[in-house]
Amino acid sequence: MKAVILVGGLGTRLRPLTCHTPKPMIPLVNQPFIEYLLERLRDQGIDEAILAVQYLADKFRESLGDGSRLGIKVHIMEEPEARGTAGAVKNVEHMLDGPTFVFNGDVMTDLDLSAMLSYHQERGSKLTIALTPVEDPTSFGLVETTKDGHIQRFVEKPRSDEVTTNMINAGTYIIEPDIFRYVPPNEYYMFERGLFPVILQTGDPMYGYPSRSYWTDIGKPHTYLDVHHDILIGKVKYKFRGEQIAERVWLEDGADIHNSAQIVGPVVLGAEVVIQRGARIIGPTVIGSRCVVGPDVTIENSVLWSDNIIEEGARLHSCVIGHGNKIGPNAQVTDRTVISDSCIVGSENRLERGIRLWPGTELQEKSVTF
Repeated sequence: MKAVILVGGLGTRLRPLTCHTPKPMIPLVNQPFIEYLLERLRDQGIDEAILAVQYLADKFRESLGDGSRLGIKVHIMEEPEARGTAGAVKNVEHMLDGPTFVFNGDVMTDLDLSAMLSYHQERGSKLTIALTPVEDPTSFGLVETTKDGHIQRFVEKPRSDEVTTNMINAGTYIIEPDIFRYVPPNEYYMFERGLFPVILQTGDPMYGYPSRSYWTDIGKPHTYLDVHHDILIGKVKYKFRGEQIAERVWLEDGADIHNSAQIVGPVVLGAEVVIQRGARIIGPTVIGSRCVVGPDVTIENSVLWSDNIIEEGARLHSCVIGHGNKIGPNAQVTDRTVISDSCIVGSENRLERGIRLWPGTELQEKSVTF
């Protein structure tokens, strides 16, 4: 069976982390998210995936190739210009030969795909949308259905007095290829504002598949941190790379950890990490490959990508650090701060309140405090 994964977006909400890295390739527990997604599809019986790419397409080609490394056939299909969600699938329509899964490339879920496919086939559906409940539906587009799941109406970001359901579009679809006759070729065209309303008008059978499976959008800094928390505490199924070296502590391919360092799980450490004397690593935390954590550093509830240097006495809490940064002595990086790639933060800076540093930023010592 085939799947189309929509990975053409610019990742604007997750900037500056996506300046050099496409959003679907940002690390999730030290593994590119798109690799996790492809492996999950492979394990659920999908043997061929088509990636609809527009932004930084070469990054996908370099990392994934033809997919043989991951055990799934991968096609990287680059759009000549942004086509929108439905337009992107229309662009690869010639490759589809039966019911096809379509995934948003920034949604983390453990949805049972075989159960959803059975639901789709039993109802003779032409398009089935995975639905998930949320606590506050006013921030989302609602999907109203009949008791048997037939979709009746879409309501975009309703007022509280307009809420009739808490079920929203969860970003996973099963679509029969003939439905794409309604999508104009070579145009920007969306599922939500284009194809779905058209199908309501034509009367083609369209169903919602309700599920309480884990679901989140990783495309914002706070949800990116939250999904790591959920994975590390076991809220969502995930197979950690490397071996478990202590209670809820996983390590890939060797490390140099000083015997006075304190590591309190859940923590994942990448290959060749160095953790020096007196350092404290408190979970849920992920530290990428080849990071150096200096003496008396404290890192808690944070995600560090690869090749970072954290110098003596620095404190990191609830933050995301990209690739190849240097955090100076006694600096504090907290409160959902995001640091991109190749930045230098001088000593005794205090970064908090969601500050974002763009690639190559250099801060002299004591430049930022609150």
